[in-house]
Amino acid sequence: MNPIPQSNASTATVFFDSVARVILTQHSHEIPDLRRARVLLPNYHVSQPLAQSLARVANLPVILLPQMVTLNDWVQSVPLALSVIPDTCRITTLYQALRARRWFADADLWSITRELLILLDELTQNHVTLPQSAEDFLLQLEQAYQSKRGIAMQFEARVVYELWYAMNNSGELDTARAYQQSLAQLAQQAELPLYVLLTSDLAAAEVRFLEAYHKRASVMIIDLRELTSRQPECAAMRIIASSRPRFPDHIPTENERGVHDNLKEVVGNSRSQERVEEMDALSLREQANHLQKHFPHAALGHRLRFFGAHGLEQEARAAEVQIRRWLLAGKKNIAIVAQDRIVARRMRALLERAGVLVCDETGWKLSTLSVSTVLMRWLDALQSDFYYQDLLDLLKSPFIFADQAVCERKQTVYQLEQLVRRHGVVAHLDTFFDLTQGNVEMRMALIRLRQAAEVLHKKNDTLSGWLCALYSSLEILGIVQGLKMDDAGIQLLQALQNWQRELHVDTTRVSLTEWRHWLAQQLDEHTFLDITIDSPVLLTHLAATRWRSFDAVLMLGCDAAHLPGTDNSGRWFNDAVRITLGLPTREVYLAQQRDELLALLAMNDTVLVTWQASKSGEANLLSPCFEMLRALHELAYGDDLTIKPGEWDKLLESTQVRSAEFPLPPAAAMPAPVARQGLIPKRISASGYNSLVACPYQFYARHILHLNEMDEVREDVEKRDYGEWVHDILRRFHEQYQVLGNHLRADLDSALLRISVEIFAPAVQRDYLARAWLLRWQQAIPSYLDEQLKNEAEGWRYQSGEVPFELPLTADLLMHGRLDRVDVQAKGGSAVRVLDYKMMDAARLRNKLKEAGEDVQLACYAYVYEAEEAAFISIEKDKVIAVAPPQDVADLAQANIARLLEVFEQMRSGAALPAHGTAEACQYCEMRGLCRKSEWNER
Repeated sequence: MNPIPQSNASTATVFFDSVARVILTQHSHEIPDLRRARVLLPNYHVSQPLAQSLARVANLPVILLPQMVTLNDWVQSVPLALSVIPDTCRITTLYQALRARRWFADADLWSITRELLILLDELTQNHVTLPQSAEDFLLQLEQAYQSKRGIAMQFEARVVYELWYAMNNSGELDTARAYQQSLAQLAQQAELPLYVLLTSDLAAAEVRFLEAYHKRASVMIIDLRELTSRQPECAAMRIIASSRPRFPDHIPTENERGVHDNLKEVVGNSRSQERVEEMDALSLREQANHLQKHFPHAALGHRLRFFGAHGLEQEARAAEVQIRRWLLAGKKNIAIVAQDRIVARRMRALLERAGVLVCDETGWKLSTLSVSTVLMRWLDALQSDFYYQDLLDLLKSPFIFADQAVCERKQTVYQLEQLVRRHGVVAHLDTFFDLTQGNVEMRMALIRLRQAAEVLHKKNDTLSGWLCALYSSLEILGIVQGLKMDDAGIQLLQALQNWQRELHVDTTRVSLTEWRHWLAQQLDEHTFLDITIDSPVLLTHLAATRWRSFDAVLMLGCDAAHLPGTDNSGRWFNDAVRITLGLPTREVYLAQQRDELLALLAMNDTVLVTWQASKSGEANLLSPCFEMLRALHELAYGDDLTIKPGEWDKLLESTQVRSAEFPLPPAAAMPAPVARQGLIPKRISASGYNSLVACPYQFYARHILHLNEMDEVREDVEKRDYGEWVHDILRRFHEQYQVLGNHLRADLDSALLRISVEIFAPAVQRDYLARAWLLRWQQAIPSYLDEQLKNEAEGWRYQSGEVPFELPLTADLLMHGRLDRVDVQAKGGSAVRVLDYKMMDAARLRNKLKEAGEDVQLACYAYVYEAEEAAFISIEKDKVIAVAPPQDVADLAQANIARLLEVFEQMRSGAALPAHGTAEACQYCEMRGLCRKSEWNER
């Protein structure tokens, strides 16, 4: 099965041969020397096929090619009398003007500045001249809007008018004016005949240039749209250029609504003859009849196919499989035209897993790269007073402290993270310093952070000043050295230095926050291209495909939301006003996209178009351009060009790439691994034993593979914090008052309240909500004292609290832990009772102890201390209750340890550790993602 039929014909060759014949005909008297002709190319990829066509059509062994150049490069060759002010300086000038006028007090001023600069450049590029007075401009807007002036319209007119004249009266040469001056000089120097290859309409500046050039030398425009009109193979495709899809801010007419709805039914449902005949607005039936009559052999099935995927993953996998099939078929030049970058990212990951690299022409915004992330994390840490997450993210970057050995740097960061999480430090560099006493490596890292922070510690500065300080801080942190070892990092450093140099004379002073917004915008505006990858697979965008042909083309993410795309530039005024002013409208932008799409399809003979036919269970429409083409093609040739999803299912499954180390998993079932001998632990705690009883697989993941989650820094007070504080309070209280009966009740109340306030004080100071937990504990104090006095009346005396222990059970197993409290009998002193404080309801604790051996904590403690009695002390609100096991404690302890030894012996003998935990054990288990109980439960 081959989802994409192959074609041996090359339509692109036909088009280039047509161009070659035009040039050779015009210069027939000069052949073979064509150097006195100049060809204006859309890109340099066109030069090679055009040169080949010139040689082939001329049928000569040697031919001297015409001058071939892109307009941008040609413009760059023109020397200018004045220097051009960089856009970085223009933006700061405009920003200063906006800030001084206080028009946008609470808005993102840098974003507004960028949008306004785009508008002002548009006015310049399209040779728009505003009226001489603001009132005349306002009248012009009123007429265009067809409404009376209001506050919003007056404000809009004032902003644009004032800033337009402020920027134009500066006398400086900006990029747009420099471009126009260069074009004017090129037109005045015109000598050679000029041949222009087009796929869509030119901008106003280029049209003026060609008109001026034509006054001195001949200009011939070779429009690909006209060439496609002469090719029978492109007959059906031309409907794309004539389509007018709807967009969100466009209110369709009744006819447009009817056509769109009918088209959805025809393409998406039965495509019945009756529904097709209703589409009279676009005359698809007439066009189909025309194709059948005049172009009966112009069907596109051999060169164009559509695939509607069920979700992102299937679209990415289908694209990856088709590219690998093309490569296996010997194709050397494959283009991926990505409309949806998210799908493209996933597809690229799948290709790289299969060993196929992708050369990316579109590039990546600097703001999305790790080299920029380390900058922003550094500034985040600085502004958040070294909030622990920002600090750890910064320290985990591979670019920081690059002047140290990698292993040392990683070890230092790991140790610091363990300390931070263990002690719950949230922020403040001084607190981290106190935490790292005695560790030289960690303290040196923190010292460097403090030195770098001092460089940026100022209220405001110029943009150049901030950039200089940033660079110095990056040098202190060793980040500059790390960036210099990365291609994207080198480009980032060059950009920072260029911006600093360009803004050296600018005096606009901004705060750290304002400068950060500016820096983020700059990083978002610049793109990194990785030129180190050489691959037959190319990721590009639609505008870059003008006049280009490939062995195969994959158009990715072509749903209605992505094609046609939206204009990314900031937009002021609606289309009616833009027409009045002489600015391009959105329809111009969309028409350009449609022309480029038609050119891509016409130039290439093997094209696969993919989109997600459903997203999250909801239907998702194909691009209206392609939707109309499919409907027309089905009416004319009985083929809607769509690959049925069922055709791909087996293909996708059989071609899935997996590493030999990670084969396809069996059908989902309860995992039951066997622990390797060297991994079986030699130490176990009561909580670890409880985990083993609750679910052997949980124990395997936690204590054999050590996949425990890292400690979390608790920024808000949680119940476990409350439990730790109560434990500490009771330890201190009983150490001071070992026999409560020897003291007055009022003194005991007062002492316990005082100790409680002291223990809670740091938390209350940090988080006001901790006061609620203090009040909750204070509510339980009377009941706790009553319970303790009752224990003393029964002869029990407090002996010790928070007692660590280690007890060898066998030569290969040791039990360890910490016991909350040990009591002894006052009379005789031989009887021992172990107690464990629990901040939970007594009924829940009784349920834990109802079945012998279900909860092993008290049994373990009783065995370690050879205790006759054991109990949980339930402390919940105003109730304090002792909950003891219903079984004999000594027998329970012996049976509990015997079972533990037996289980470990079985484990060493190769017994499996199945995931048979109860629902209660699974409810909060962090290993659910490993055992996947939900999947095998369903099966």
